[in-house]
Parts: sequence; structure tokens; C-alpha cells
Amino acid sequence: MSGAGTGSDGPAASVVVPSRDRPDALAACLRALEAQDATSFEVVVVDDGSTDADAVARVVEGADRARLVRGEGRGPAAARNLGARAARGPVVCLTDDDCRPGPGWVAALAAALADGADVVAGPTRNGRPGVAVAAASQAVTNHLTDASADGRGHVGFAPTSNVAARREVLAAHPFDEDYPLAAGEDREWCARLAADGIALTWVPEAGVDHHQDLDLVRFWRQQQRYGRGAHRVHAGTEGRRLQPPSFYRDLVHRGFGEGGRAGALVLLAQVATATGVAREAWAARRR
Repeated sequence: MSGAGTGSDGPAASVVVPSRDRPDALAACLRALEAQDATSFEVVVVDDGSTDADAVARVVEGADRARLVRGEGRGPAAARNLGARAARGPVVCLTDDDCRPGPGWVAALAAALADGADVVAGPTRNGRPGVAVAAASQAVTNHLTDASADGRGHVGFAPTSNVAARREVLAAHPFDEDYPLAAGEDREWCARLAADGIALTWVPEAGVDHHQDLDLVRFWRQQQRYGRGAHRVHAGTEGRRLQPPSFYRDLVHRGFGEGGRAGALVLLAQVATATGVAREAWAARRR
């Protein structure tokens, strides 16, 4: 793998991409990263215990900027921490293997950090327009982000599909590896940053397209995981567990703005999330 795009002192930025058993999605993500306007950056792919590790390795070998780090299948939080420790750039950008960052993504996030921000985030868009289940899933996540905006250019929550931080900030505030699934670990991280007085600066021009491969069953399980993760986050804080009624009203309105099927799925997501919360509460009582 070549060191294209890096100077003698190393890259100006590192992009960390956790991946597991999705080589085709990863290949599309790496192609989008190859098309970035920025020139001095590397890509660190963390294979988090893929069943076919050779398939992932072949994909990474085909991308000039990318290098591979082997994880142990401990989940995305541990994989991101591993990638951040392996990063050589002073700026660490995070995205997921089913995301395709826009051409100006790395440059926009790095510029905001150079202007003095500690942590930055950009919009994650539904990359599968017309697919109701993908639209519904993205609407749920994006509504949580939008509802956390303070009107001064900061958000209280952003998914790790599109965030970046200075490397030393990530070293001091790693993801909680007790979260083994892609559920709640990003919310816990954002809440911990806020508690330490670190704001997430919003960078609207740093967009990524999220190409979620979901059907109804996977959507239900995803939203259940979100509910379980949310319960764990709230159980560890003194904050209110439920959003105000207006949050859910606006969420449903947003879902139906994507179409009737997407709106119905957003309603279903609330049932799945509540089921996940109840399951995690029951499990916590038994522990």
C-alpha cells in the first residue's frame, strides 16, 4: 500500500473506518475517500473480526491511501479506539464502511479543527433515496442530532458516521469499550464530551451519504439496539430519560415528510426502541 497523499512528516489527517463482513460496502467507501479534495491524509481500516478477513484485506490493498489494522471483534467502540491509536495524523476523522463522504469532507472537517474546534461533526444523509426503511432509519438519527443543536453552531449529539477530533482529544476521551454493539456508544461519548465542557462544532458542508442495507427485520433489530443503548446511556447519567412530547411529535412529522411508508416505519421504530429499553432494563436488574 502506497503512502500517497502523505508528506515526509506524515499525513495531515487520518480517516478511521471500522469494518466487519462488508467488503463491498467498504470498497465503495474507500473509492469515495480516494476522490477527496484533500491531498495529505491516510485511511486506517480496522477489520473488527470479519469472517472473511482475506476479502477485507484485498479491498484495502486496492486502495492507495489505506492500510489495515486487525481488531478482535470487540465492537465498533473498540475498533475506533484502535484506529485512533494507529492514526498518524493530528486530525482523526471517523466514518463507517457503509458511508460515502463527499469530496470536500476531509478538508472541511480539518479546516474547522484548525480554526480551534476540538471535535466537529457534519450531516449524514440518506444515501438510498426512495428506500423507505433507509429513510426512516436516517430520519430517527438525524432528528436526534437536530434536536440537540443549540443555535450557536454546536450540537450535543452526532453519530460517528461523520465526526472528527484532534488526535489528543480522542486519546483523552476514548469510546467506552463496554458498549459492544453499534448502539449507544456514540451517545455516551457525546454526553461525556459535553460533561467535560467539549462542544461538537457543526460543519454543514462536511456531508456523507449513508448507504444502509436494511430490510424490515434488520431495521427492527437496529432500533431495538438503539433502545438498549439509550437505556445504558441514561442509566449512567442524571439526565432525563425521555425527550419532551414535542420531540416525538416532530420526529413522526419528519418521518411522514419522507413518505407514508417511512412515516409508518418511524412509528414502528418507537415501538422497537421502547422494547429495547425494556429488555435492557430487565437485563440490568438480573445482573
